[in-house]
Amino acid sequence: MTETSVKSEAELIEQAEILSKALPYMLRYDDKTVVIKFGGHAMGDPALGKAFAEDITLLKLAGLNPVVVHGGGPQINAMLKKLDIKSEFADGIRITDRQTMEVVEMVLAGSINKEIVQTIGEAGGRAIGLTGKDGNMVTCARTTRKSRDPVTGEERSIDYGFVGDPKIVRTEVLDVLKKSEIIPVLAPVCPGEDGETYNVNADTFAGAIAGALGAARVLFLTDVPGVLDANKQLIRELSRAEAERLIADGTISGGMIPKVETCLEALDRGVEAAVILNGKVPHAVLLELFTEHGAGTLIKG
Repeated sequence: MTETSVKSEAELIEQAEILSKALPYMLRYDDKTVVIKFGGHAMGDPALGKAFAEDITLLKLAGLNPVVVHGGGPQINAMLKKLDIKSEFADGIRITDRQTMEVVEMVLAGSINKEIVQTIGEAGGRAIGLTGKDGNMVTCARTTRKSRDPVTGEERSIDYGFVGDPKIVRTEVLDVLKKSEIIPVLAPVCPGEDGETYNVNADTFAGAIAGALGAARVLFLTDVPGVLDANKQLIRELSRAEAERLIADGTISGGMIPKVETCLEALDRGVEAAVILNGKVPHAVLLELFTEHGAGTLIKG
């Protein structure tokens, strides 16, 4: 037996051991729904996009029901810049006029959505691209927020334009797809109660979808490892009370606050647990679901 064949046999044995260790976790999630919000750095990296598509395809083949939700902020910014349309932001939220909304829909429901669908197809899966409009899946209400002037202390209302919050989620289309081989890939573009088209924050949209489906997990792929403690070490698991305490004492701060709050909102909607994990790690989804310690921070009630 040559050294090459011995090495191949060792590699095969290692692969078999990995699969055997993953089996209990596959059984745990058998026939369960997992909603994955895909965005951030991973969306702009072809290698990470390919690994993500392979993960999603494997989840479906393993008996899970994966539902993909995607954002597209950088791609929207690039297209607006190309068209010489200037953007305004208030408290980190884009103020979206009608012209901007047309670009948002074109990018989210068009190029990004179909690229993800195609990549899953190339990985051997079968996917379909949808928005909140399809099947009247998600109806939203116009976003309203209060903001306090840091100088005068005066409270004022902010009009974000065509930005919405999910109000009603209808799962009929997704229920049908669950029984098929097809993986839904959802863009957060939704009809409003007033008949207009609205852009919904992708994290919020994913949480609303996960809650309506009674998902076992909602995974938020970000550009950071997860929630860090005071010593900048990853916290593997948090209860609701612990998460709220860490926000109150300042351990969770800055951009991590809305991420954690979105996880807590998902729990309120009926999701069993939410996870913040690093989408820049190849196969992060499989590491989270099919290994003992996961890959990010799990938050549950």
